[in-house]
Amino acid sequence: MKRVAKPAGAYNILLEEVEMPSVAPTEIRVRAERSLISRGSEIWRRYVREEAIDHRSMGYSLVGRVEEVGAEVEAFALGDRVAALAPHAQYVTVEVINTHHRPAAVVLPEEVSAEEGTFWPLGTSSVLWMWQTAAGANDTMVIQGQGLVGSGCMQVAKAQGVGRVIAVDALPLRCELARELGADEVVDASTGDPLEAVKLLTDGQGADVVVEAVGGRAGAAAFAQAQDMLRPGGLLQVLGLYEEEPLPLYSSKIMGKRLVGSYLEASKRAEGSARTLELLAAGRIQFDKMITHRFPYTAAAEAFDLLYNRLGETMAVLLTWDD
Repeated sequence: MKRVAKPAGAYNILLEEVEMPSVAPTEIRVRAERSLISRGSEIWRRYVREEAIDHRSMGYSLVGRVEEVGAEVEAFALGDRVAALAPHAQYVTVEVINTHHRPAAVVLPEEVSAEEGTFWPLGTSSVLWMWQTAAGANDTMVIQGQGLVGSGCMQVAKAQGVGRVIAVDALPLRCELARELGADEVVDASTGDPLEAVKLLTDGQGADVVVEAVGGRAGAAAFAQAQDMLRPGGLLQVLGLYEEEPLPLYSSKIMGKRLVGSYLEASKRAEGSARTLELLAAGRIQFDKMITHRFPYTAAAEAFDLLYNRLGETMAVLLTWDD
C-alpha cells in the first residue's frame, strides 16, 4: 500500500510503499477514500521542516470504509463509512477503544458525503471553540481570518445563534466565501483598516467577542489589533498558531477585557463530535464549499506545494484515494 511521507529535507513530500497494517483487537482498518490536508500543522510543522516527520503525523482527517474490525470492537462493522483521525494513506488502522482522543473515528450519517466528512475534526474543534465563547443572540463577534479554522468557526457561530458575526480577511477568495457562507458583515483588510471598519460597524463600541484565527506570519499583528477591536468586558479568544514570534500583549489595551487561549475540553469532545455531524447532515454548516482543489494521492507533492506557495488561490485541498 501507499502512504504520504515527509523524509529529511524541507518541502520533501513523496509516496512510500509499505506493508498493509495489521489490526489489533481494539482497532479498525479503514480503506481511504478522501483525506484533507491541514495548511496549519501539516505545512508549518511538517512540510517546511528540515527533519524527517513520523508518518503518523502526516495528516489527521480521513474518510473511508471499514475493511476489518478488531475482536474487541463493537461500535463499528465491516462496510461502515467512517471519518477518522488518521494520516494520508491508502489503508490506516485506528485505535478506537484505548485512545486519548475520543472519539477517534465516527460512522458518518448517510446525508454527509465523504468530502464533507473530512471536515469532522475541524468541525468538532470549531463547535468546542464556539461553545467556549458562550456567545449568543445579543452578541457581536469578530472573526479575524477566514481560512479553514476561521470559516469553520464563523459557520458554527451562526448555527449557534450568535447575533452578528463580522468576518475579516485580506484575501478576496476568502472574503467572497465568507459572504456566501453566512457572515453578517465582511471586512476586506486589503482595502482599508479593519480596526476602523469594526469600530464603524459597532458604533465605536467594539465587539463582544473577537476570535483571532489568523496565526502564521500575520498572527502577531492580528493579535495586537484584536485587543483594540474589543469592547470593555469583551472576550479575546486566540486560535491562531505558528507565528514564530511572541504575541504583543499590551496591559493598557487588555485591562478590563478577557483573554483565553484555544482549549479543546476532552470531556466535551464526544458531544461536540455529535453536534458537528448533526450540523453537517442538516446542511447548517457547509464545509464542502471551502474545497478549492482535489488531487489524486499520487500528486500529493503538488498539493502540498500549492498550499504553501499559492495561498490566495486555495482553501481546503483534498487528496483522493480512488483506484
